[in-house]
Amino acid sequence: MALGITEVKKGMVLKVEGDLYSVVKTEFVNPGKGSAFIRTKLKNVLRGTSIERTFKAAEKLEGVEIEKRAMTFCYTDGDDIIFMDVNDFEQIPVSKDYVEDVLPFMKEDTKVDVSFYEGKPIGVEPPNFAILEITYAEEGLKGDTSGTALKRVTLETGGEINVPIFVKQGDVIKVDLRDLSYVERVNK
Repeated sequence: MALGITEVKKGMVLKVEGDLYSVVKTEFVNPGKGSAFIRTKLKNVLRGTSIERTFKAAEKLEGVEIEKRAMTFCYTDGDDIIFMDVNDFEQIPVSKDYVEDVLPFMKEDTKVDVSFYEGKPIGVEPPNFAILEITYAEEGLKGDTSGTALKRVTLETGGEINVPIFVKQGDVIKVDLRDLSYVERVNK
């Protein structure tokens, strides 16, 4: 679908020079002299790289329809992750590259949103948080109560994370999957 520069909004997906880009930021500029233009910051949907691009008022941009489907994580199979559609139970392989950093923190049946373009998966949006049990943790050093001391622990999914020293093996914690950080202990 062709779009004018005034129709471009944050979160839209555009096709620019054959690649798909998500609009991160837009700034409409209407100078006193000359024609209006829009400054944008775009993030490549497949590679994750960002570019800044200016479009003139006369340019037509190509917006694309992205379909999001609610799915659950089933298992890994080589270089793919198998997700199941929650509505029709269809199982779809998706490249591990889309969730490589959060994969060690995902349990079976974790709900995610998978984005599709022209029937092909182009992205996976995991939940913001995961609740996981600590399966291995060293004992904290006695007397180290500075509050900022951290130690490395292993979680039930095999992922490792830094936590405060008071957290121990068997505790259940909340992990922020956006930056892979400890949030808090939670009750079992």
